[in-house]
Amino acid sequence: MAATRLQSLTNLNIAVRQPAYDRDATKVGIFHFGPGAFFRAHLAAYTEDSLSLLGGDWAIDAASLRSAETAETLNEQNGLYTLLVRDDEQTSAIVVGALHHTYVAPRDPNAVLERLADPDIRIVSLTITEKAYCIDPVSGGLDFNHPDIRHDLETPSSPKTAIGFLVEGLRRRHIAGNLPFTPLSCDNLPDNGGMLRRLVLSFANHLDADFANWIDSNVPFPATMVDRITPASTDETYADAERLTGQRDLAAIETEPFRQWIIEDHFACGRPQWEEVGALIVEDVEAYEKMKLRMLNGAHSLLAYLGFIAGYEYIRDVMGDPGLAALARRHMRAAASTLGTVPGMDLEAYADELIARFANRAIAHKTYQIAMDGTQKLPQRLLFPANEALEGGDAAETYAIAVAAWMRYALGEDRHGKTYALRDPREAEIAERLEGVARNGAAVSQALLQLPGLFPPALLAHPRWTDDVANKLELLIQDNCLPLI
Repeated sequence: MAATRLQSLTNLNIAVRQPAYDRDATKVGIFHFGPGAFFRAHLAAYTEDSLSLLGGDWAIDAASLRSAETAETLNEQNGLYTLLVRDDEQTSAIVVGALHHTYVAPRDPNAVLERLADPDIRIVSLTITEKAYCIDPVSGGLDFNHPDIRHDLETPSSPKTAIGFLVEGLRRRHIAGNLPFTPLSCDNLPDNGGMLRRLVLSFANHLDADFANWIDSNVPFPATMVDRITPASTDETYADAERLTGQRDLAAIETEPFRQWIIEDHFACGRPQWEEVGALIVEDVEAYEKMKLRMLNGAHSLLAYLGFIAGYEYIRDVMGDPGLAALARRHMRAAASTLGTVPGMDLEAYADELIARFANRAIAHKTYQIAMDGTQKLPQRLLFPANEALEGGDAAETYAIAVAAWMRYALGEDRHGKTYALRDPREAEIAERLEGVARNGAAVSQALLQLPGLFPPALLAHPRWTDDVANKLELLIQDNCLPLI
C-alpha cells in the first residue's frame, strides 16, 4: 500500500524532528518570493528553528513568480515538507512547518498585493535568481526595455516582476499610512541589498518621485550573504523522505549539514531572532560576501565548467579527480589573496571546509546545474577579482582557466559532439556571436570577450591575461586539460 501523503504532523515516524510550536496559532510575518529548494533549505529552515526555539509570529507565506507546480505541491501538503540533511555518514529528516500558503503570482497578482499591504507582513524576502531582478547587463541598472518591466510600469496594479510587486506593495502601505516592510534579498549577488534598493528606487521614480523619496527615507534594504549547497531533488530524495518520515512527500528537498547566513541588521519592523539559531548579524556584510563569492562560488564555477567538459555529472565526482581538486584549492588561495581582513574568519580553514563540502559524497550537486546563468555569475565570482589580482601583480592564472572553461562550455557541444542548452539569459546572443567563428581558442575567446557589458574594460586591458585565456581555451577545445592542472 502506498504511503499517506504528507499533509499533517500526525503519524510521522517518531524519530523525525517536527515543529515544536503551534502552527495554527502562529501568524505570518514574512512573505517570500521564490519558494524553490534553496529558500526551503535556508531562510525557511532558519525561521523554523527560530520558531521552535523562541516562538513569535514569523511564519511565512510565499509566491511563485512563474511556475505553479511547486506552489500546488506545497499547498496540497499544507505547506509542510521534508528537509533531508545528508553527509557521508547519514541522512536525517526534518519536517518544516514555517511555510503556510504559497501563491502563484501570475494567477492572482492582487491576492499577492493584498498580502504585501497587510501590516502583519514585516519582511518580504526574495530568492528569485539573478535574471528575475531584470538587471540591464550593460548598465547594471533596471532594464527598462524588459517587457515585464514595461508591463509593470504601465499596469502597476497587476505586476509580473518581483520589483513591480515590491513597489506596488510599498505604495499601498504608504497610501494606508502603514509602516513599510523590509525587502530582504537572499540571492547570491554582490551587495544584494544595495542592488535591490537601486532597482526599486529606479522603478518607483518612474511612477512618482515623491513616493520614491518616501522609500528612500523609510525603507531599509539589508544586504545578506547566504550559503548552503542545495541540489535539485531526485527520485532518491523522495524515496528517502518517505522512508524516514513514513509519508509520501513530493516537496521534499535535500541539503548539506553546513549553512551560513550573514545579515545586516537594518529592519523597519523587527525580525526573527535568527542569530539565536546560527545566523550572524552584522553592520556590514561586504567582507563576508566577497569571501564567499570569490572562494566558494568562484571555485564552484571553475569545477562546474571543467567538470562538465570532462564528463563529470556531479561536483563530488570532479573532486574525485586529484588534479581538479588540487586546482580548486589553488584557486581558493588565489581568491583569498584578493580579500582583506574578514572578521572572525580563518581563510585557510574556510578553504579546508569548502574542499570537504565539495567532496561530500552524499550531495549530488550537478555540474550542469551550477553552470547555468554564467554571464550573470562570472563578473562577481571571477572577473572582478581577476582584475584585482592582475592589478596587484598576480598572473591570475586560475581565473584564466575558469574563464576559458566557461568559454568552452559556451560552445554548447560536448566532447562527443552532443549539443546542450547553455541555460543562460544571453544564450541567443552568445550563439549569434559564435556563429561562423572558427573553433579555436583565439577566435572563440575574441568573440566572447567582446560580449557587451560582461568583461570589465580594465580586465581586457591586460593582453597577457587575455592571451592566456585564449591559449587555455585552445587546450580545452583540443580536449586536453592536463597542462592546466
